[in-house]
Amino acid sequence: QVQLAESGGGLVEAGGSLRLSCAASGRTYSINVIGWYRQNPGKERELVATISRGGMMKYGDFVKGRFTISRDDAQNTVHLQMNNREPEDTDVYYCKVDAGYYRGSDYYPDDYWGQGTQVNVAA
Repeated sequence: QVQLAESGGGLVEAGGSLRLSCAASGRTYSINVIGWYRQNPGKERELVATISRGGMMKYGDFVKGRFTISRDDAQNTVHLQMNNREPEDTDVYYCKVDAGYYRGSDYYPDDYWGQGTQVNVAA
């Protein structure tokens, strides 16, 4: 099991900055990829940014260079620095861990989600 504790959500004005953090505990050695997704009611959850164990980063198309994901391995924490926020960035942001594993040739997905943290961007 992996437990996730998110922090850093809140209200920011358009053009402002905000940093989200997600601290992992438990079987952190099993984490392959950790990152952030976001979702509004009535919409599908979408990728914001992820970072793999090897340091490979992936961003959603809407990010356009405004966000940076980083990882503090000593603290088992991932940070998402969000700059130049837009009102369209208002969403609930969820931390997600991919801890899938192989047993022989069979892959077993093992995902964990945080509770979500609300981010509001005022126009």
